[in-house]
Amino acid sequence: MAVVKADAYGHGLASVAGALSGLVSSFGVANPREGLVVAREAPGDIFLLGPVLPNERSLLASPRFVVAISTLEEAEALNSLGFPVRAHLSVDTGMGRMGCLPGEAAELLVAISGMPFLRLEGFCTHFPSADEDEPFTRHQIAGIRELLGNLPGLGAVHVSNSAGILDFIEQQPFATLVRPGLMLYGLCPTGMHQGDLQPVLSLHSRVTLVRLLPAGHGVSYGGSYVTSRPTLVATVGIGYADGYPRQVSNRGAQVLLRGRRCPVLGRVTMDQIMIDVTDLPEPPRPGEVVTLIGRQGGEEILATEVASWAGTISWEILTGLTSRVERVCREA
Repeated sequence: MAVVKADAYGHGLASVAGALSGLVSSFGVANPREGLVVAREAPGDIFLLGPVLPNERSLLASPRFVVAISTLEEAEALNSLGFPVRAHLSVDTGMGRMGCLPGEAAELLVAISGMPFLRLEGFCTHFPSADEDEPFTRHQIAGIRELLGNLPGLGAVHVSNSAGILDFIEQQPFATLVRPGLMLYGLCPTGMHQGDLQPVLSLHSRVTLVRLLPAGHGVSYGGSYVTSRPTLVATVGIGYADGYPRQVSNRGAQVLLRGRRCPVLGRVTMDQIMIDVTDLPEPPRPGEVVTLIGRQGGEEILATEVASWAGTISWEILTGLTSRVERVCREA
């Protein structure tokens, strides 16, 4: 199940769904609106990873949609729609976000089996800590195995996100599906397997202006950075309105220009950043490509590194890229 929610993690939902057409059995989306985009681009089941709002339930008449059921109230509401609804039983084994509690699963399963319009086809749960807490995850898997032993005939079983696939898949002989999210886009949740993955996305902008500033000159809002020497400063046409995080300001952030790392100076502004290009062999020219995420020459900046400068996670960096950033899709 290819997880393509959040505009395919910022990569462009329609393009990614089209690229995966025929390669996966199903797609994971956050809501029916995302599902309708997928439906136009690719075949396969469309699994709704989040609860469906009452005003969205009519869309479940499409036989391609599959919904997760967490409560008896949800089940009764879906059954009352009067048309067949495909469903998986969602069980909360530690995430605390959705799903019935394990002790309630058998009773809910019996209730659903008596509802004529619900087609129960599977079981799902989620790992909250597979990328950071191995003992808890092993304990969670043991609990899932025991639970499934008491809930026969559930059909599809899926529990693993990217970290669960990379580090715990051998402990899940019961699983029939996996749900790669971050790793689908070539990034490892923990970094341990990054060498086995190839990042899909790169983020680029261009130099718009080059100026020589004297020593002691402030750069960007608040004057939080002051030049300590005569500094050749290039302005680059990207900012936090594009999704390049303001939080990287004055935290050692770098970009690539001519295959070399250049420091970001001062605060990231809405539409522009300033970088130090003093140490380049020759001054850059307006129009030259600057790489903020990706490879240029022999250097590479991963979204994971940008996230470390921003004090956040790579998921947020990718999904934070705004619609103002043009998506250009090429085959590898």
